[in-house]
Amino acid sequence: MSGARFSSVLVANRGEIAVRVMRTAREMGLRTVAVYSSADADAPHVAMADQAICIGPATAAQSYLNIAALLKAAEASGAGAIHPGYGFLSENADFARAVEAAGLVFVGPSPDAIEAMGDKAKAKRRMQAAGVPCVPGYEGAAQDDATLIAEAARIGFPVMVKAAAGGGGKGMRLVTNAPDLPEALLRARAEARAAFGNDHLILEQAIQRPRHVEIQVMADAHGAIIHLGERDCSVQRRHQKVIEEAPGPAVDAPLRARMGAAAVAAAKAVGYRGAGTVEFLLDETGAFYFLEMNTRLQVEHPVTELITGLDLVALQFSVAQGAPLPVAQDDICLNGHAIEARLYAEDPANDFLPATGTVALWQPGPDVRVDSGIATGSTVSPHYDPMLAKIIAHGPTRDAARRALIAGLEGTAALGLTTNGSFLQDILRAPGFAQGAATTSFLDEAFPEGWAPEALPQTAIACAAGLLLCSEMHTALDATCGSDPALIGFSSDGGTPVQMELEIDGTVHHLTVIGFGKPTFRVDGDAGTSHMSLGDISATNIRAKVDGTTHNIVHAPAPGGGVFARIGGRHLFIRRHRPWLAATDAQTGGQIVAPMPGLIAGICVSSGDRVQAGQTIAILEAMKMQHRLSAPTSGVVANILTTAGQQVTSGTVIAILEEDT
Repeated sequence: MSGARFSSVLVANRGEIAVRVMRTAREMGLRTVAVYSSADADAPHVAMADQAICIGPATAAQSYLNIAALLKAAEASGAGAIHPGYGFLSENADFARAVEAAGLVFVGPSPDAIEAMGDKAKAKRRMQAAGVPCVPGYEGAAQDDATLIAEAARIGFPVMVKAAAGGGGKGMRLVTNAPDLPEALLRARAEARAAFGNDHLILEQAIQRPRHVEIQVMADAHGAIIHLGERDCSVQRRHQKVIEEAPGPAVDAPLRARMGAAAVAAAKAVGYRGAGTVEFLLDETGAFYFLEMNTRLQVEHPVTELITGLDLVALQFSVAQGAPLPVAQDDICLNGHAIEARLYAEDPANDFLPATGTVALWQPGPDVRVDSGIATGSTVSPHYDPMLAKIIAHGPTRDAARRALIAGLEGTAALGLTTNGSFLQDILRAPGFAQGAATTSFLDEAFPEGWAPEALPQTAIACAAGLLLCSEMHTALDATCGSDPALIGFSSDGGTPVQMELEIDGTVHHLTVIGFGKPTFRVDGDAGTSHMSLGDISATNIRAKVDGTTHNIVHAPAPGGGVFARIGGRHLFIRRHRPWLAATDAQTGGQIVAPMPGLIAGICVSSGDRVQAGQTIAILEAMKMQHRLSAPTSGVVANILTTAGQQVTSGTVIAILEEDT
């Protein structure tokens, strides 16, 4: 059905990519149809669309992965085309075939091209035949552990274990020693099966300290294929991209031409049509090796758009309707530099555990491109990927873009959730990244002990104290009758010192605060003394002057008391210390609890086992990833309260330890 004209499009996705696709569709005069699960009824992509249809319950398998429900929605809405976005069914050949069989246009490559590149083993053999450089490895049909262990020994450690049927870091493990291989195979299979419904694995020689460089290609139905330059996606965590940029800092014009030619050859080998990305590993010598081809739009496509001036989604729609590419290879000119950061609901200080909750306030930063799928009041559930938004900066030079992105992240508020915003800023400030030297080993090298936020400066603590007191005073004022707001903070004796136990993100600060009205405060603490005044107070923003420096504070009330705030680029939860709650929390020290709803993918110990602190007790599958639940201390497993395959809610006790005394 490729090449047929259409006037409406159903976007078979959710979140920021659904919003992104609809934005261009509307600019092109296309009617938009959103689909949503019961968990996404109030999501921004639903509100944005011309029509929205519920396709099932919260679980992705019953909604966004439900081909029959999507086709039924397309029929009911009268949509002429389906855009798959990325993730979910975007690289599912059966879905593309079903769309075309229903008489609709699939905005993407042909089902045969998806299938050819979707199986990593088959794709690698095809690339070798096309003369595209490939990493040595094993892509055979035999999948028993004995064969894979023998092949890994032949290849030589370290090796990469990879899911043959998918990407995005799912079902991928780096194995440096032979004894670790059996567990890696077990976990990679389980993750691949959950993510792609296929647990077939391949092995590859692990290229040491490579850069991850990918080439954006675009092809029409008339045989024209061009590349739009490269993106460097080397900053990764667990093989998932965190920061992406274009052009690549290690790629010069001759290398770009060679990699671009290889990418075009890869696309030609499968008769490609539409937008796609050919990913390579680039070693320190300048040699590059085919990694995989993503037969869809990439998360990081905005950096390419900003340096080329092209709208890739518009090109997708145009090519899907049979139009020839409007540009040739010689027309592509790269302008300046662009860098993208992925803002996630996760806790970088706690092994990047995904976070759930309600967005108390969403306020994007200035002077950057923000692609998001959330709004104030949005719920971040455990059912989907925890990415909240993409923050992208463009500048005439790489350093200008880097500095602009730092400022954009500092000015972005996603209150009510734990996010990786401060971690992203630290990455961008790290010398290795600033110098353009990051490889796929960058995060391990830059943060060898893991990441932890810096201690809050006294000015931020003073801002937090003043904000909380101001919030409490206004709450009290709202509850009284006849009070004069001008008298807030007034004292005839110059102010009475108030002892304040202020809790900021779980850390207690013992302060003495004196209020002088207006409101103006003096805050004394272990880190020193600060004088501050608050002005220009609104429902979401406060302008504070602390020790002569002005701070713009973004804030929102927290359920149950306290406030959420962005102060100095940091997201904070501020409240009065509640020692009785801390005492209650301490009583759970011997319990292993589920930090979020999910599926128990495996129990790694038995009752009576002696375990060490940090040893894996269970594997929880949530938000498309597997998470290790570890023993907080050494001891003996007293009881196992769950079983593999059991669905659990947040706070469910998985196991109980008798701690060593």
